[in-house]
Parts: sequence; structure tokens; C-alpha cells
Amino acid sequence: MRYVVACDHAGLPLKGILMEELEAQDHRVEDLGTMTEESVDYPLFAVKVARAIEAGTADMGLLLCGTGIGMALAANRAAPVRAVTVSDCFSARMAREHNDANILCMGARVVGPGVAVDILRSWLAAEFQGGRHTRRVQMIMEAESL
Repeated sequence: MRYVVACDHAGLPLKGILMEELEAQDHRVEDLGTMTEESVDYPLFAVKVARAIEAGTADMGLLLCGTGIGMALAANRAAPVRAVTVSDCFSARMAREHNDANILCMGARVVGPGVAVDILRSWLAAEFQGGRHTRRVQMIMEAESL
């Protein structure tokens, strides 16, 4: 699987740890920034990840900021992005299984490194279940054109 990863200055402490986890599970990982602790505007990085998904140059994305909320809001402006902010393993699994989410967002000020790795592992282990969920995801995607 091809992953694109980005963060703002607040998410930087988690980025390297989570990129290592992705690589350890044999995923291709591209780092889209930021690379320093200097304050940056998170929407710029969310858009980079969303555009990579939209263009098909990546299959999935990972976005990190202080809470994960702003990243998800910005990324979800692009089709066919389904970005979710999670802070627990159950929500990460359900986001994949029921919502076919393709960008995982987390907050470095919300979860610590150990929990973040557990969340990522839950996300990676889950697969979209299809069935009745396919219809619902399609309804979400159609709502973008309203």
C-alpha cells in the first residue's frame, strides 16, 4: 500500500514514529512535510495528502496535528477523501470497516506515541467490509456534489 504522510509543527513528534511503523509493515511511505518545528498552516499539508489520494499517487494517508480535527476538516474538502480523526483503536477499526476511510488523522496533543502506534495498527489491520456499508459510503460520496 502507498501511504502519504504529513503534519504540522504540533504533529511532528509523532510523524517519524508512525512512518517507521508503516515501513515496518512493508508500506511505501512518502513524507510530504513539515520537516521542522516552525509554526506552519496545517491546511496546506492536508491538501497535499488529499491531492495525492485524489490523483491516485497514494492509496491512503496519515495526517497529524495538535488534535487531528483541522487536518480532517481540510482534507475532506477533496473528493474522494474520507478523512477521520480518531483517538482510540475501536474508532480506527470502524472507520476502515464501515466507512472505508482513506486518511487517518490524529492529534499529537491528544494521544501519546504508544497509543498512536496502537491506533495505526488497528487501522492497518482493518479492511472495508463492503455489503450494506458500500451503499452508505456511496451516499457520503454523492453528498459531496450537493
